[in-house]
Order: sequence, then structure tokens, then C-alpha cells
Amino acid sequence: MNRIAVANQKGGVGKTTTAINLATALAAIGWRVLLVDLDPQGNASTGLGIKHSQRERSSYDVLIGSSSVVDAAVATRVPRLDVLPATVDLSGAEVEMVSMPDRAHRLDKALNAASARWDICLIDCPPSLGLLTVNALVAARHVLVPLQCEFFALEGLSQLLQTVERIRAAFNPELSILGVALTMFDRRNNLSQAVSEDVRACLGGVVFDTIVPRNVRLSEAPSHGLPALIYDLKCPGSEAYVRLARELLSRLPRVAEAA
Repeated sequence: MNRIAVANQKGGVGKTTTAINLATALAAIGWRVLLVDLDPQGNASTGLGIKHSQRERSSYDVLIGSSSVVDAAVATRVPRLDVLPATVDLSGAEVEMVSMPDRAHRLDKALNAASARWDICLIDCPPSLGLLTVNALVAARHVLVPLQCEFFALEGLSQLLQTVERIRAAFNPELSILGVALTMFDRRNNLSQAVSEDVRACLGGVVFDTIVPRNVRLSEAPSHGLPALIYDLKCPGSEAYVRLARELLSRLPRVAEAA
């Protein structure tokens, strides 16, 4: 099972929107997809239409060891796409895990036990570099970084990259940066173009060719409990995520079970 952490410690850069729509695109082409919601706000779960009454078990239960991933995962309205939902209990998980000797490996061990169930796993990380994100990076094999096309886009990116290097050295030598996805691009704003050029100049080929535009339909979709690709497949945001999914696939190792 390929595992990708969608991470950036800055909030509001499109992590959850990216995770939801890439998961939907991959499921649409036949992959069995698990989306792990590791954000206590639970926006990825809500954005896929998972009501709080359906979250009897959650990623919190998996991390503290009271449930398996298979038992806690919930099927979504998207065929072949399941979500490991989040609840507000997750906000206390970091405190509870501090005393556990394997606190950085909790998610990794849980996913190892469920590796035959899904072809690919996307992990929606919280906007921080705390123990929840560390668990995601230890469990993942790749990191996808959504980067907002605004003035402070590169602020904090070096800190995330340093964290990735530390995780690679201490826990997970297989971890690699899959790519940086530019999001919330506003073609009417010269600053967006300038930021895009600066990021490509700094990071080169690690930046995906696809740029996700700022799009009203992308913002509306979660309120309907639907991925944008289902809410409005023809909107510019959805079309961008379809292209981004193709690029992502071209960078991933082959998975024998995937369609």
C-alpha cells in the first residue's frame, strides 16, 4: 500500500481539499483508497459526508490502540474510497501518546496491519508539526506539500523539509518528497504568478506542473459533503485536481493490485 502524507504546518493552504479530491480521483480510476483524517477538526471526514453519528470509531481510537484501521474505517459515497474519520478526541491524543514507548510509530503499525485492504493511503495532517504529523510522516513513504500562492508561501516550508529530514534519519529512511502542489492560484493577481515563479526557481522539478486555481466551487463542495470532483466535475478546480492526480500517479511506484 502506497502511503502519502499531505502535510504543511501552515493552515488554510488547501491540504484537506487536496487530500479529498486526489483520493476521489484515484478511486475513480479503480484504486482502493483510504483517506486517514488526522486533523482534530475532522474536515476531511465532513467534506466526504461522514456525519458525527457515523464516527463511532476514529483515528483517535486507532492511535491509542482501542480499534483497528479496518474496524474504524467508514465507506464514503465514492465507490472504493473509505475514510478513517477524525473526532475532537484526537486533540488529546498527543498528550496520551507522550508516555507510550512507540509513540511515533502508532499509525505506522496500525496501517501495516491493514496493508492488504487498500492500494493507496492519503493522510490528511493537521496544521502543525506535532506528534500527529510525526506519526503521519513515520507511516508514510511520500510527502505531498500543498503550497498556497501567496506572499508567505515559502515561510515555514524549510521547517517542514527539515522535519522530513529528521524523520528520515531517525525513523523512516524511505520517506521522500513526492512533490509540491501550488494551490489557490489567482490569475488576476500578479503576486500569485510571482510566487509560482519563485517556488519553481527554489525547488525546481519537485514542484508539480499542475497549479490548482482559487475556485468558488472547490469552497462550496465541502458544505454539501461532497468532493469537488463529484459536486462539479467541470469546474476549473476539479479539472486541476484530475491533472494533479495524473502527475501524482506518474511519480508513484507501481502497485500490483491497483487497477
